[in-house]
Amino acid sequence: MDFQLTDEQTLLRDTTRDLLSRSYDPESRNKVIGSDLGWSREVWSQLADTGILGLGFDPEEAGQIEIMVVLAEAGRRLAPEPILHAALAPGALIAELGTDAQKEQLDDVAAGQRLLAFAHLEPGHRTPTADASTKAARQGDSWALSGRKNPVLAGDCADTLVVSAALPDGGTGLFLVDANTVTRHPYRTFDGQRGAQIDLDATPAEPLGEAADASQTIRDAVIRIQAALCAEAVGAMEEALRLTTDYLKTRKQFGVTLNKFQALTQRAADMYVSLELAHSMSLYASMSIADGNLDPVIASRAKLQIGRSGRHIAQESIQLHGGIGVTAEYPVAHYAARLTAIEHMLGTSGDHLHNLIDHIGDYDLARL
Repeated sequence: MDFQLTDEQTLLRDTTRDLLSRSYDPESRNKVIGSDLGWSREVWSQLADTGILGLGFDPEEAGQIEIMVVLAEAGRRLAPEPILHAALAPGALIAELGTDAQKEQLDDVAAGQRLLAFAHLEPGHRTPTADASTKAARQGDSWALSGRKNPVLAGDCADTLVVSAALPDGGTGLFLVDANTVTRHPYRTFDGQRGAQIDLDATPAEPLGEAADASQTIRDAVIRIQAALCAEAVGAMEEALRLTTDYLKTRKQFGVTLNKFQALTQRAADMYVSLELAHSMSLYASMSIADGNLDPVIASRAKLQIGRSGRHIAQESIQLHGGIGVTAEYPVAHYAARLTAIEHMLGTSGDHLHNLIDHIGDYDLARL
């Protein structure tokens, strides 16, 4: 199996890294996430010009590996732009199920002129499923949705929502909803991202493709989003480890730099082991999807390891930095916050561990 990026993927990685590195340093990022929007329209436009906002819409041109590469760089710089939640994830659903007319919207998405959001999660859902409590009702030749979606990442700024809802005859369908027709309650998450609670009350909706059960498509979408979040987490872990090792090389105690203390260097080495475990599982998850194997067990394996590694690296980064590690002005605290948020998205490590336990009977031999 070839674990090396192609020349095109390497160029995409380097281009994304250069774009985000020029756009953000700790001070400029803090200023941007403190704004009303929470991210930069200018950077969003640059991402569109680079072709990043349309990745995955045409599987023959780009797929999960390219998305992994881009999200890892977004995680490395803690870029607040909702690349995954306002473009790639909901856009892939439209590309897969949408009619020709609906797919035409993707041109505006890729150009950065239309923002999307995938409104699927609902209050009380600890783990992601394809089920939805939101109801879809037919009204003559049209449809209306009623229910509540929360959290909806990027739901505060989206122009079009891709909403899941229970169909009258059973199953879960997907619908397109004009965001101006819903009631939005926007909020800021503790890691600096943006989201919203979406309330629908007999809100007009257009079926995405046919008004048919899309449960399997929703499950596959959740797996792709999980893999993308894993890639973002790996990028954040890499930078958190780099910041920590650089700090150990420069901060002095008792007249010598901290990297002269063996106990501290051993802890940094343990962080590196956690990073490599996370990187391997993220690559495994993305490559499986790229090969057409959207296995929830593989997704849970990756999410479990990323959660464990992320928690370890986040905690050790702050501990090895000391008091400065928890200040808002220093970046390592923001990396810890983002890794914590990703660990809780679409199921915590504990939730995914229980999922793996439920499947342990599928194997003749299990090692813990």
